[in-house]
Amino acid sequence: METVTIQNDKQSLNNVQLGEGVRIFNFVNAYGCSIDSGSKVGAFVEIQKGASIGKNCKISSHTFICEGVHIGDECFIGHGVMFTNDLFPRATNADGSAQTEADWHMVETQVQKGVSIGSNATILCGITIGEYALIGAGAVVTRDVPPYSIVVGNPAKVIGQVTDRQP
Repeated sequence: METVTIQNDKQSLNNVQLGEGVRIFNFVNAYGCSIDSGSKVGAFVEIQKGASIGKNCKISSHTFICEGVHIGDECFIGHGVMFTNDLFPRATNADGSAQTEADWHMVETQVQKGVSIGSNATILCGITIGEYALIGAGAVVTRDVPPYSIVVGNPAKVIGQVTDRQP
């Protein structure tokens, strides 16, 4: 992968490692991350430093991929999916002073190969979503998801298994 900086009237990508054939649409805010070959990133997506996206992924519009999120190859991320990276978010410290980056602990999340996450799902940090799992639209995922599982709801619960991998 090559590190590039792209700037035009509608997008700015700073210190992003891009694989071959990556397609990035307008109004994307990406910085200090990596996007591997063949992946596509829709409009109005933010991808923060230290995040990574594997090969041949589709990241739909209005999605937020924060620092510490690692998405494997061949994943589908629906519209408006939100990832988190802090288990105890606060604006201030106990003394009332504003928190800085030094005051919080980033918690990583792993999304393994072939996962599909439906629109408007929320993925809490510190979990692993197993290979080819299917996350239903609007689900709130609070714990690890086993490979090939179908999860829905708030909090997300396993309701079935993916029995056939469709292209």
